[in-house]
Amino acid sequence: MMADDAQLLAYVDGGLSPEDRSAVEAQLRESAEAREKVTLLRASRLDFADAFTQQNLPPVPDSLKLKVDEMVRAHRARESNDPVPSASEKTPPEPVRSRLRGMPVWLAAACVAGAFACGLFVQLGPLAGGGARMAANDVSPWVAAAVGYQKLYTRETLSYSEEDPEAAAKIVRDIRSDDKLALRVPDLTSAGLTFKSVQRLRFNNKPLVQIVYLPQNGPPIALCVMKDSKPDQPVATKTVDAMEVATWRQAELSYALIGQSGDVDLAALGKRISNLDMAPLFSDASPIARPTSG
Repeated sequence: MMADDAQLLAYVDGGLSPEDRSAVEAQLRESAEAREKVTLLRASRLDFADAFTQQNLPPVPDSLKLKVDEMVRAHRARESNDPVPSASEKTPPEPVRSRLRGMPVWLAAACVAGAFACGLFVQLGPLAGGGARMAANDVSPWVAAAVGYQKLYTRETLSYSEEDPEAAAKIVRDIRSDDKLALRVPDLTSAGLTFKSVQRLRFNNKPLVQIVYLPQNGPPIALCVMKDSKPDQPVATKTVDAMEVATWRQAELSYALIGQSGDVDLAALGKRISNLDMAPLFSDASPIARPTSG
């Protein structure tokens, strides 16, 4: 029987027993298709550990490693109890899923830290989502996903990111012009918070904006914004996955102010933001015109 892709991948990775390796090599001598697959697998094989070792990257904070490790364990626990996906759901092939399960925590943390530092366009996925906690906390799925993503942030993570006002202003312009979000980035210095970054995320293929601030003490706080045509709603607070969240809707935008328990009163801060009680940052980046009725 011809070796399948999983066996060929194990062969390339050096994970076969001597007997299985000999059997695969015998098939490779007879099959041009199998030899081509092995050639492609070898070409795509990267030594990630060595690659990261040679890069001039900041060290991954221990607290971030622990957070990623905790989320990976929680994801694996949920995965073991998940029902079999339907044919319409896109599930990665088993060799890919096996590699993801075996991904060392240092690499996952390095990828997360790299995404923060480079401002990558991130698609929020299962590791960021709150899973079964969503219904229990009665929050929108995008808020639960944003909470999970925010939990990866630490003061140490942000300490390695260099502020670039020009790059941030460009991101805000792109959000307004390309994502069609009338984004207003509030200056929260009067509340003791320093602007650190703005990111373009996506949830269910829809734009989601994350604006990160650093208080004088304690972990970072994020203001997340997503388009929402539902009626306006006043500020309300709740606890989601051990994080404090203040949510409201205003002018066809939905907001979530996310942080851990600390010195910042998120409910009061959310009311100040919704009342436009703070000056805007990046005011020179002209906002898009809001749609008019009729």
